[in-house]
Amino acid sequence: MKRLLLSMAAVPLMVGSLSVSASADDGINILNDVKVKGEIRPRYEHADQNNPKTDAANAFTARTHLTVTGGLLGVENLTATVGLQGVNNFGYTDYAPANTHGNVAYDKIVDPQGAMLSEASLDYTVDKTALHVGRSQINLDNQRFIGTVGWRQMERSYDTVYAANSSVKNLNLLAAYVYGYAGVGTTTTTDTNSVLLHAKYKVMDQLNITAYDYMLASISDTYGVALTGKVDVGAKLSYRAEYAVQKDPTMELGAKNVKADADYYNLDLGANISGILAGVNYEVLSGASGSKTTFNPALGTNHKFNGWADRFYVGSKPSGGLKDTNLRLGYKAKGFGKILAVYHDFKADTKMATVTETTTDDLGSEFDIVYVNAIPGFKNLKGLVKYASYSKGKAKNYTNDTTKAWVQLDYKF
Repeated sequence: MKRLLLSMAAVPLMVGSLSVSASADDGINILNDVKVKGEIRPRYEHADQNNPKTDAANAFTARTHLTVTGGLLGVENLTATVGLQGVNNFGYTDYAPANTHGNVAYDKIVDPQGAMLSEASLDYTVDKTALHVGRSQINLDNQRFIGTVGWRQMERSYDTVYAANSSVKNLNLLAAYVYGYAGVGTTTTTDTNSVLLHAKYKVMDQLNITAYDYMLASISDTYGVALTGKVDVGAKLSYRAEYAVQKDPTMELGAKNVKADADYYNLDLGANISGILAGVNYEVLSGASGSKTTFNPALGTNHKFNGWADRFYVGSKPSGGLKDTNLRLGYKAKGFGKILAVYHDFKADTKMATVTETTTDDLGSEFDIVYVNAIPGFKNLKGLVKYASYSKGKAKNYTNDTTKAWVQLDYKF
């Protein structure tokens, strides 16, 4: 298995220099302008999938994340970063951390105990070009297709070589080769042979055009375009109109002759009226039918989409695809924090079997609510309370109600 050779190359440079001094005997700076960032995030999570074969799960976990960044060898604009990320469950195991291990007598909460190297990279900038090699946490666009899944305690990291350029006014370009990724339920690195191409052009404040092609090895090629912008008409409006397709993967690693033929649509309109937040969204992930396959956002931050109960996460996506019509309403103000409620109505894109062997497009509905605010008297400390309630549909495998709840603190320094 390919290891993190490029990522690990940065580690001895940094750890070695930190353990002695900021400069070598000959006066050459080994590491300078050192910056340390950290996060401690304790969380209680409850999950009840109303499954007669398993008990409701309760997890007490804490994420600890520490990164160190510094200038390297006195070379202008050359930096090195190393980071460690760990999850502790304090010996409390009344939950199944993943499908393949853990206490399977309980419902699933994808936060196993463990630790991993979250960052180990070298970065160099020249003019308006940034060059990067190694492991880091990368989120592209709205994270629908490439994201770190920051909601989970063991956030995903990517092993990449990339170049980003902004030489042309209002145009940002990125080309990346991804050779591995780890996190979200496991600390084991998955080797890959993928290429990411991303471009964003700002026409004006009211219109941005984003185009992308994500060539994920032995999964699919996903390419598409998104139009986004903000308009102030007394109320602050924001919108997104996006279309993407998935085709057979160009790159391969492991599985051969993988087929993909799927479509994706996303229409979103949001408003902020003096702190009152409102929005409507319609998202379609096409389902399998004939030669068509189910749309698969394999490396996206999928918890952000289609309900926080995660009934339609990658590992349990419906074969009939998904049509998600959702409405959101909330309020945000300084001192008050933010409260947001979301209602989802789920339909299958192509009809699916039921337990009675008829067909249906009913995949249920969901109500979500979250409140987040800074903790008074504690700098950089936020509190969060979150709840998700999925009501069952008629389609097979979606006939169990699901309830999830979270209480969380998040301290960053």
